[in-house]
Amino acid sequence: MSSRRLILGLLLIAPLAACNARGPVNVAADDDAAWYTGTMPDKPFDVPIVDKSRLDPKYRRQIVRYTGPEKPGTIVVDIDNRQIALVQEDGTAVQYGVGVGKAGFSWKGEARIARKGVWPDWSPTTTMVSLNPDLPRTRKGGLDNPLGARALYLYQGNRDTLFRIHGTNEPWSIGEQLSSGCVRMLNEDIVDLYERVPVGTQVLVKRNGKYRV
Repeated sequence: MSSRRLILGLLLIAPLAACNARGPVNVAADDDAAWYTGTMPDKPFDVPIVDKSRLDPKYRRQIVRYTGPEKPGTIVVDIDNRQIALVQEDGTAVQYGVGVGKAGFSWKGEARIARKGVWPDWSPTTTMVSLNPDLPRTRKGGLDNPLGARALYLYQGNRDTLFRIHGTNEPWSIGEQLSSGCVRMLNEDIVDLYERVPVGTQVLVKRNGKYRV
């Protein structure tokens, strides 16, 4: 079996209901592989590459004009528009499409990236376990892991918010409101963002145009 077929086969494994929730019901499992066109070299796993023609153009990675007040280097998460902007020095931003928390699970506020993870392990929160006691208590990093290829861990002060910006093995969920609160990106996009931002980066999560009450 080729490495590409192996990767696409692993992606057919039903993901865990954590920061990742199963995508729209009209996406059949046997259609999962059709979302991918190849892989990008990475360690210890290659990153599956998504067919961007399946995404709404506004959710594709792009450079856009940025006129907001946030300083360069800030990550701005727009929950309503399902987009992330990484503010640049020249009046532009690198913009990515994201999936966000379903009703009652989304949040807004100011945080910072306290740590970064490569193919990170996943563990459910206490709330997730209370809602679904059958969830495994941990899952090693890999192609079938809900956190995907990278994760950025968001803290307020020294407190872990338990929210992450992370990859996903459900590319059809980009632009949707389906997760348990985390912000999900295409795996190739979270790899790109991960390389651009250091620990300590400010993250502003906005709803209704505001990140403060």
